[in-house]
Amino acid sequence: MNMLVLGSGGREHAFAWKLAKSEVCDQLFIAPGNAGTAECGQNVNLNILDFPAIASFCLENQVELLIPGSEDPLVHGIVDYFRSKPELQSIKVVGPEQTGAQLEGSKDFAKAFMKRHAIPTAAYETFTKDTLEAGYAFLETQQAPYVLKADGLAAGKGVLIPETLEQAKADLKDMLADAKFGEASSRVVIEQFLKGIEVSVFVMTDGDSYKILPEAKDYKRIGEGDTGLNTGGMGAISPVPFADAAFLAKVEERIVKPTVAGLKSEGIHYTGFIFIGLMNMDGEPYVIEYNVRMGDPETEAVFPRINSDLGKHLVAVSETRLKDENLQISAKTAATVVAVSGGYPESYAKGLPVNLPSDSGSIIFHAGTKSENGQLLTNGGRVFAVCSLADNLSDALAQSMKTIESIQFDQKYHRRDIGQDLLKLQEA
Repeated sequence: MNMLVLGSGGREHAFAWKLAKSEVCDQLFIAPGNAGTAECGQNVNLNILDFPAIASFCLENQVELLIPGSEDPLVHGIVDYFRSKPELQSIKVVGPEQTGAQLEGSKDFAKAFMKRHAIPTAAYETFTKDTLEAGYAFLETQQAPYVLKADGLAAGKGVLIPETLEQAKADLKDMLADAKFGEASSRVVIEQFLKGIEVSVFVMTDGDSYKILPEAKDYKRIGEGDTGLNTGGMGAISPVPFADAAFLAKVEERIVKPTVAGLKSEGIHYTGFIFIGLMNMDGEPYVIEYNVRMGDPETEAVFPRINSDLGKHLVAVSETRLKDENLQISAKTAATVVAVSGGYPESYAKGLPVNLPSDSGSIIFHAGTKSENGQLLTNGGRVFAVCSLADNLSDALAQSMKTIESIQFDQKYHRRDIGQDLLKLQEA
């Protein structure tokens, strides 16, 4: 089977890396890809939102399985587009239809869905610029810190957590009246602050049955000690020590099962991945958010722990027979650390020459790279995600740190404290 992965980041390199090993993958294409994906298959210069061009490429190259890496094509309806064209019926898309993609595309939709299906989450209300005064009044009923979420997609930057009521009101005005996040914040969800430890659980589903993938914990802030600006992710660890069997059993019963059943009961045909961002509050799971695709850099910690054939699993998803698949998970620990360009997540240079070690003992996923005239260059804020597998977290982290130190490009930066909080938990 010929397959096409849409995207150009570390997550898409992880998909390509796994699919290149699959017994059922004949030709692998990645659009637009990066310097790392070019080693797994053939990069194709396509815009991930140009559905007619993607469709034409699929027809010309006998692509039978299309895998969107990010949320954008899904929220914009790529599944619906392919289903609407008779000539594209034989091409399966691993992902939800546009209505199901609203689980990520609209915070209000997701919160209302959870409320309908009694899925544990923070109390909330939604406001627009016409109800700004009501928003102020609602904030006065809440306790600090406050959580304000842009309803729409804001590239991971649409969540603010002000510490004071005065700042919360100012932020709400910025988002609603002054369009701080553009159309994405034309509606804002204000919700109760949940205090605990975050963990992400990933579900693969064909709409009827599901498989739960390894969980992960990611690190969003640019600075050590979880300080500074939010980023797309500075590292990830899998498995997560505090997410024990008892906690994960609660997640499955209270969240995964009602989510999959709820989508089906509402007539939403949902295939692909459900990323469930959770808060562990004293052993009780609460949903912070849904994403409708795999996370980044969590994928670069989760996929290396999958020992079975991802390509076979995705074909089974597309053919509604996932229940027959045998998902095999490694007992090893994966520690992924991200190397970024200096200045990220604000302004940073591109086109910087890179030197990679020839044999590092780690998996080096490319996130923002390109190759020009045989020279590897940086091409993004997050440049590499280095993943190491070991029998324990300490050894996995040590290996990833050793590898990331050996990667050379000007103004390289990485956090040195990824996973240290989990090591302290283990020691305690």
